[in-house]
Amino acid sequence: MLRLITVNLGNLVLSLSDAMDLASPLLSQHQQRTAFIAWELGKAARLSEERLERMFIAALLHDIGAFSVEEKVALLKSEVDVLGHHCIRGDVLLEGVPWLKDSAKIVRFHHKEWKAWKDLKESVEMPVVFESQILNLADCVERQINRSQYILHQHEGIMTRISSRAGSMFSPEVVDLFFTVSGREEFWLDLVSSRLYSLLLHNGPFRKTEIDLSEISSISELFRNIIDFRSRFTATHSSGVAAAASMLSRIFGLTEMETKLMEVAGDLHDIGKLAIPNSILDKPGKLTKEEMAVIKSHTYYTYSVINTIGGIKQIAEWAAYHHEKLDGSGYPFHCRADDLSTGSRIMMVADIFTAIAEDRPYRQGMSREGIIKILKQFSDQRLLDSKIINLLIENYDEIYSYVVERQAVARDFYEKQFAFLDNTMKMEV
Repeated sequence: MLRLITVNLGNLVLSLSDAMDLASPLLSQHQQRTAFIAWELGKAARLSEERLERMFIAALLHDIGAFSVEEKVALLKSEVDVLGHHCIRGDVLLEGVPWLKDSAKIVRFHHKEWKAWKDLKESVEMPVVFESQILNLADCVERQINRSQYILHQHEGIMTRISSRAGSMFSPEVVDLFFTVSGREEFWLDLVSSRLYSLLLHNGPFRKTEIDLSEISSISELFRNIIDFRSRFTATHSSGVAAAASMLSRIFGLTEMETKLMEVAGDLHDIGKLAIPNSILDKPGKLTKEEMAVIKSHTYYTYSVINTIGGIKQIAEWAAYHHEKLDGSGYPFHCRADDLSTGSRIMMVADIFTAIAEDRPYRQGMSREGIIKILKQFSDQRLLDSKIINLLIENYDEIYSYVVERQAVARDFYEKQFAFLDNTMKMEV
């Protein structure tokens, strides 16, 4: 039954990639534009379909290891990531997804200059060298674009700057490919078109590739880690919400497929937080009115991103309504009881339960007694579904144990792979 849920791979990855560039107008479409350039260069190089697909995925997710808004903007404004930490993080994250791991090393080396490869006596014919060089050039070209200036008033200057770096930053062969494709005004107009998403969706490498629920789940876990690993305070939040939502769904009596989709919704429920600066997410004190207004946008973005993915649109509301309340006092949609499905109500309870149990910059996680007291208050005030809260309280030990177990796995991965790296980065800066 589970295999009946399928999603177009291009649609899924394009939408989730788009979520990573919501943070700032400076970042809008950065990864999609980079992917378009890399795809055009790959076609000009007559790469095999397999290599084109591998490079396209790498380009769409090349900044996957830049966890914060601040880091993404800094990367956009700089020539290179001197320490290469976001490249290493990206490699580690993609290595964890079996059918994306072939793109991992391209991401790891996408800021490595050609002269460094030459010093190692590596040949441009080596796939990882050639494809990472294409991605390096594509990323650089996109970062050269001034979003406030008409593209055909600046493209010649970009071409001149790229040409000047042939043999040092970029392989001369890759620069030649760039000049082959960039001599057409069409290339530049497509690159900055507001319809680029549609162009890549309908004409890109994955236009006919469908994936099933198990593969969807793997990608949702990947993005869950990107969302959560931005801060040690939230490093296990979405894994906890996904675990609580799936357990509550099973106990409530939802089908196996619905339960698995609820887990995916839990993984992605905070994907809109990719648009929120860490300075707000990690603030140790109470948020100002202005900061809270920014926070309230994250569930809107969660909805808008998931709703563009055909095949799993039904989970957009489940994921995005987790800050709504039965009386309409929640945000940002101000749904009332009649607007909130069972899946949405379960997610609302799962999110609050997980959040109040966790340590945050401004407080310690609550005890069992404190958690149950808060949940009963929400139930008594008819803000959350009393039936679901009663199910959680009645099955507290089973649900809590499962949430703790899943969060321990996420925490172990974070501590081993990212916490040490981030501490090293702080010492080196």
